[in-house]
Amino acid sequence: MAMVLEGTANWASITQPNTRFEPKYCIDVVLADDKAQELRDEGYTIKDREQGPTITINRKVNGPRGTIREAPRLVDAQKETLNCLVGNGSKVRVLARPWEMNRNGQEFKGLELMAVQVVKLVSYEPNPIDAFDVIESDEEEVDEL
Repeated sequence: MAMVLEGTANWASITQPNTRFEPKYCIDVVLADDKAQELRDEGYTIKDREQGPTITINRKVNGPRGTIREAPRLVDAQKETLNCLVGNGSKVRVLARPWEMNRNGQEFKGLELMAVQVVKLVSYEPNPIDAFDVIESDEEEVDEL
């Protein structure tokens, strides 16, 4: 049965997959301490990071037998579809489906990313250099620092 986790988003790749390694949709969610402990007790991996206890939730793009998985749904607080990049610090609710597997006698547990509801959006700035203004100069050379 699917679960809804509330927290703060970091490193969200929801509308476009993260292609650094294997293509996947993913989000790190910083959880409240009590929820993080509950998930730890159930056997999920929670990492203690500077921002707080964090769980990573993924959906691989490439599925079995050559299938391609669709992007998770991304909606706003009124459940209207969003098409934007979710920045670090956004308040989110994440719908995730638990999965379990046993490989070579070792059990693994995780969560598949199904949908994300953005409660409070922090806009993602893909190119921080855009914050600079163009400076016109009459000088031919730039002063060295």
